[in-house]
Amino acid sequence: MASVIKLSKGLDMNLKGKAVKEKTNIVRGSELALTPDAFVGMTPKVVVKEGDMVKAGDALFVNKQYPDVKFASPVSGQVSAVIRGERRKVLCVKVKADQEQQYVDYGKKDVAQFDGEAVKQALLEAGLFGYIDQLPYAVSTNPETQPKAIFVSALRDKPLAADFEFELEGNENDFQTGLTALSKMAKTYLGIGSQQTATALTQAKDVEVNIFDGPCPAGNVGVQVNHLDPVNKGETVWTVDPSAVIFFGRLFNTGKVDLRRLIAVAGSEVERPAYVEAVVGDRVGDLLAGNLKEGKNLRIINGNVLTGKPCSLDDYVGAHTSEITVIPEGDDADEFLGWILPRFKQFSVNRSYFSWLCGKKSYALDARIKGGERHMIMSGEYDKVLPMDIYGEYLIKAIIAGDIDRQEALGIYEVSPEDFALAEFVDSSKLELQRIVREGLDVLRKENA
Repeated sequence: MASVIKLSKGLDMNLKGKAVKEKTNIVRGSELALTPDAFVGMTPKVVVKEGDMVKAGDALFVNKQYPDVKFASPVSGQVSAVIRGERRKVLCVKVKADQEQQYVDYGKKDVAQFDGEAVKQALLEAGLFGYIDQLPYAVSTNPETQPKAIFVSALRDKPLAADFEFELEGNENDFQTGLTALSKMAKTYLGIGSQQTATALTQAKDVEVNIFDGPCPAGNVGVQVNHLDPVNKGETVWTVDPSAVIFFGRLFNTGKVDLRRLIAVAGSEVERPAYVEAVVGDRVGDLLAGNLKEGKNLRIINGNVLTGKPCSLDDYVGAHTSEITVIPEGDDADEFLGWILPRFKQFSVNRSYFSWLCGKKSYALDARIKGGERHMIMSGEYDKVLPMDIYGEYLIKAIIAGDIDRQEALGIYEVSPEDFALAEFVDSSKLELQRIVREGLDVLRKENA
């Protein structure tokens, strides 16, 4: 019987444009790209050059510090470009896809007969190991770390987030195989929501299933780690996106690297919010072609509205992206009397607007911050939406001050930037909390290297 963990802190936002559970087809462009920035904390070394022919599963780049960690091409074809930015930073590796896809055959494997080291080597060989992240530091992990546990959260509860149960349909066997593979390397926890009923989740084998009942961010894997097996200094846990678990299962069941996944195309500025079957590295413009509303400046987000990154139609679907979201930019808004208006169509967490009288209404929020950065006020705002056993405001102050000892005492090893996404949304000081946490973790990682 799965244990139920009830959380009261958090905030659910009902936004317009949630993807309906329908699959739509896209006309895929001929060129795809794998972006190293999707694998946080990894410095890439490109191992192909323009003109090379690759199969799906061949390495495009490796982790410079740990060359065994390869990153597989999502498609077969010809390497068309290696795009670099300032200081020759690798931005992406583009591949012109073949009409008929060819795959590297890594051989079908019975994962039940494997031990943890054999599973790790299989993932390294196929270029999929880099899809595993770790706490502390919230970065792509390396094979030298020894996790005390592995966490998978199948609950996506951020605004307009993709429904993993819908993606799971037809992939149940691969998902279970992936969970079994992870369980060979360390004790594995699967976190699900109280509303999720898929048998592949509720009766998953070889893992400990825990039900999280509460508002967003109950689905954050960091929140689940905090409640089940907190990370102390010197300890490591691995975290895996549920879609990556399917990737792992396909590798063992078919012997191929198959990076197909369902992406939710959502947001108030999408004509027909629905799901598309995409491949990691698909062009964002191909997913949105003919499906955007006209007449407004748009903010296209590679990810969800809280933690995703602004992008353009010429950018590419990230390795961990489960939704592409489009909302109004808001830079063309012209509101008479500004904040003095009662505002029935705007969302507020502190009843500044009269919209709180409208019940569970859905909102079309834009990308405006509505105020400038100001001095930090110790108001307790963060604690209301952060269901973790840490003092969020004090931790942020310690990071800003650069006090590493204080950061460690306040639990920085347990957090990732996404854990502060809701706190950033409600913050009356308008601080970029996710950026602050990311910079703090990067400094700490360098100090402890």
